[in-house]
Order: sequence, then C-alpha cells, then structure tokens
Amino acid sequence: MAHRTLAVIQALRDTAQHLATQAPYQWGHMGSCNCGHLAQTITKLTKAEIHTRAMQRYGDWERQLIDYCPSSGLPIDQTIDEMLAAGFTRTDLTHLERLSDPVVLAAIPFERRNALRHNQRDDVVLYLRTWVDLLENRLLAEIQLPHLLPAPSVFA
Repeated sequence: MAHRTLAVIQALRDTAQHLATQAPYQWGHMGSCNCGHLAQTITKLTKAEIHTRAMQRYGDWERQLIDYCPSSGLPIDQTIDEMLAAGFTRTDLTHLERLSDPVVLAAIPFERRNALRHNQRDDVVLYLRTWVDLLENRLLAEIQLPHLLPAPSVFA
C-alpha cells in the first residue's frame, strides 16, 4: 500500500474532493478516469495533457503500468515517475483504476462493497476516502509521543 505520508494522504484527499465537487469524470479517458484524476492532482497536468501522454503508447492505465519503464523517455512514464515519487506504487495505481485493493475494500461496508463499480464517480470518491482513512489511521498508530514528566510545582 502507498507510503503513509502526509503528501500521499493529501493527494488522495484532494483527488476525492475534486471528484466529489463534480470535476469532469470519464472512466474511459486516460486523463479523467480514476488514475487520471490522481495524476492531475500530483502532476498539475490537465486531463488533456495526461491523455495525450498516454496515447503515445497502447493501453489503459493497467497496461501502461505493466509496460512502464523509467528510462523509456515516454511522457506517460514521466507521469508515472511523478506518481511513484509521490509515494504510490504501481500496484496502488492498478488497484485504484479498478477499485480493487482488498485492504481498502475490506474497510468499506459490505453492502456498498458488493455494489462498488470502478467506473462510477461516487464509488471512486468512497474508495479514495476509505483509502485516506486507512492511511491516516496507520500513520497515527505509528506516532509515539515521549513520556512526559509532570511539570515541577512552582508552589513548593
């Protein structure tokens, strides 16, 4: 699963918020699908720029992630480089496109999980927000505060 960092959490939260506020969504468009929206958040590229980069090689996001080569020089691989550098894995991105990470799915209520569709905006928003909650909870669980001693009394 993605690195538990504030940058990853913020990228997911921003992407969910952007989608929830009716940003253009089209699952079959490389720049406005699930991964396309996260790519927009991370790279600050437009949906058209991401789509144009992706169309220089065959395939959807899953295929692009399989064929990814950091030394190819292809613009889509540079986009993927930025997403990986932000703290995501290729597996994370593949799962995001299909809403298929078993850990994220397990945290979604059963009745919603069974009806989840990878190409529906509201389902993508639910998946992203659930993923954020998981990452935040894990990050908070790792924080250890030092044991604090009581302050000396000034009235002694």
